[in-house]
Amino acid sequence: MSIPPDPRLYDVILSPVITEKATIASEHNQVIFKVASTATKPQIKEAVEKLFDVKVKSVNTLRRRGKWKAFRGRYGLQAETKRAIVTLEEGQRIDVTTGL
Repeated sequence: MSIPPDPRLYDVILSPVITEKATIASEHNQVIFKVASTATKPQIKEAVEKLFDVKVKSVNTLRRRGKWKAFRGRYGLQAETKRAIVTLEEGQRIDVTTGL
């Protein structure tokens, strides 16, 4: 019986990003996740390695600032998000469609 991962790891990795750009990145052994805005690169690396049981080569992060958008004549501010582009070692794979 394996030990379940630390529940705090789920506070670092919020969700996978499933877009056309993320699908293209998956061909280059990369996976994109939405992460907590306070998460650091070492925390993200540890969380991905422990949750998915893979070896991480590198982590790049980016902040997407909120944008003003109009919808049916009303303006609203989209939320700011932080994303992590996780590059995996050769031979490692994560299937984000299965969920955590």
